[in-house]
Amino acid sequence: EVQLVESGGGLVQPGGSLSLSCITSGFEFTVTDMAWVRQAPGKGLEWVSDINSRGTSTFYTDSVKGRFLVSRDNVKKTVYLHMTNLKTEDTAMYYCATKFQLPGLLAGTMRPIGQGTQVTVSS
Repeated sequence: EVQLVESGGGLVQPGGSLSLSCITSGFEFTVTDMAWVRQAPGKGLEWVSDINSRGTSTFYTDSVKGRFLVSRDNVKKTVYLHMTNLKTEDTAMYYCATKFQLPGLLAGTMRPIGQGTQVTVSS
């Protein structure tokens, strides 16, 4: 059974930083591309970033480029999202996902597996 456990969210002021973690189990993490998505209040899921299985290629949505950094530890089977210079518009529930899940998640035909971690950016 695939399990994804996100953590690290919290309340932070604009300009602050947070680091999210996603501990995984139940699948071959070392050969699986991973992604982060988020859902702001009243909106659908939005793709934020993804990273290939070896951690050598990363991609970001335009609004977070230069501020967020995705990484992974294939020994710990964990994917991370390091967020800096946070803005109020980054406020959302953040979820990790396998790359395979992305089409269904973004189309709204499936729900994230994990419980997510809430990031609130507010002064």
